[in-house]
Amino acid sequence: MSRSLYRLLTRFLVPGFLFIAGCGSAPVLESKSSVVPAGVDLSGYWLVRSNPGAERTTNRDGAGVDLIPLHRSQHSRRKRNTSEGSAQVFLEYGEKLKITQTRYGLFISYDRSIVEEYTFGENRLVSIGPIEALRVSGWEGNTFVVETLDDSGATLFETWHLDGNDTELIRNIRISKGESDSFVRQQIFDRQ
Repeated sequence: MSRSLYRLLTRFLVPGFLFIAGCGSAPVLESKSSVVPAGVDLSGYWLVRSNPGAERTTNRDGAGVDLIPLHRSQHSRRKRNTSEGSAQVFLEYGEKLKITQTRYGLFISYDRSIVEEYTFGENRLVSIGPIEALRVSGWEGNTFVVETLDDSGATLFETWHLDGNDTELIRNIRISKGESDSFVRQQIFDRQ
């Protein structure tokens, strides 16, 4: 190969191929901190505060996003529509929560029927039956964060933090694929 052809390849074609390959890559989940922030303890019994007027919200682009009603009878794991990806299968909810926080993880009991366990700093494959997804969880400042990425590129984002002198628990939920949100919800729980 001549020197000029070699220069042409290394100067223009190789970076171009690398750029194109990078554009097609799947989203990557960044690991979260395993260190519990000083003074932050989400443990306790929590009751959801109802907000019947919240039927729509806006996504990051200002477009309207329909909110999925959070009633277990309508959204059991068996009945959920997976046409938009399987990340939504990992979404749990309940009106009454019991949260137990340890030095290494968080256990969330939803209406005494389902318990989710999160290990701080985890980055692993999780599954519900045949459905698998990548999950990271841990701390970003005083906020507990869980991100679940399915094989279609849809991501379930959940954040939990205390407010109101630790008497309110705020949960933000979002399902996104690329820059588009298909589900957005905020829940506020009062300490019991």
